[in-house]
Amino acid sequence: MRWDTLEEEPCSLARTVAVIGDRWSLLILRECFLRVRRFEEFQSKLGITRHLLADRLKKFVRYGVLRRARYQESPARYEYILTQRGLDLYPVVMSIVHWGDMHMVDERGRPLLHEHKNCGKLFDPVMICSECGEPLEAKQVHTHPGPGAPKAGAASA
Repeated sequence: MRWDTLEEEPCSLARTVAVIGDRWSLLILRECFLRVRRFEEFQSKLGITRHLLADRLKKFVRYGVLRRARYQESPARYEYILTQRGLDLYPVVMSIVHWGDMHMVDERGRPLLHEHKNCGKLFDPVMICSECGEPLEAKQVHTHPGPGAPKAGAASA
């Protein structure tokens, strides 16, 4: 498996890593979910170089995670808005945040608390079975080849 061809792998995880699999991409996504939209604000909050930020934002636009929207005419300035494809990454980001909250906090505790607007309660994200509603644990899941799996005996690139 080569890093520059992950998006071609017959593996959903590898294809996702091609989009979000570096530290800057995940941190940019964090800022997007915290409602940051403008280049200068991303740069200020992250301390990332202009070149790297521009590269990652272009990649997100290319993969349909963000869309560019002009907010100023002269000079032309754009903001970056999560698309539905980008919003669909929220559970992924929240799962990583939750893991960090469980295993990487210090004595001060969690840096952010998440409140569900509908019920007003603080929450931890949970993953449940879409069919029965039970919580999912790794030991309770089996995998089977899907329609996109390589055919038996076929070599994968």
